[in-house]
Amino acid sequence: MGKLTTHVLDTMNGCPAAGMSVRLYRVDGSTPQLLRSVQLDADGRAGGPLLEGADFVAGRYRLVFELADYFRARGVVLPDPPFLDSVPLDFGLADATSHYHVPLLASPWAYSTYRGS
Repeated sequence: MGKLTTHVLDTMNGCPAAGMSVRLYRVDGSTPQLLRSVQLDADGRAGGPLLEGADFVAGRYRLVFELADYFRARGVVLPDPPFLDSVPLDFGLADATSHYHVPLLASPWAYSTYRGS
């Protein structure tokens, strides 16, 4: 059975992004459907799979990471509007039997992602 996981590392402070809010949407048609909303744990993880079992189906998805809220909560003074605020990542799940891991490396000014393991 497949599963979807995520992990966020705060590259400004060199630590997991504990407390960051993340939302997962299925993108099918013109209106994305919210599937799950989580707050990352002390390790910067969702505390388990975002999708697995019968809920894990091939298709298009979006993760939205609340970068500006996270960095403000850490005491970082950001401009108004912030350079990065809510960061959406659109991706596809093609194989319902695979593990898809979507990590994010983030600062208030940059982010990167890849398909992890």
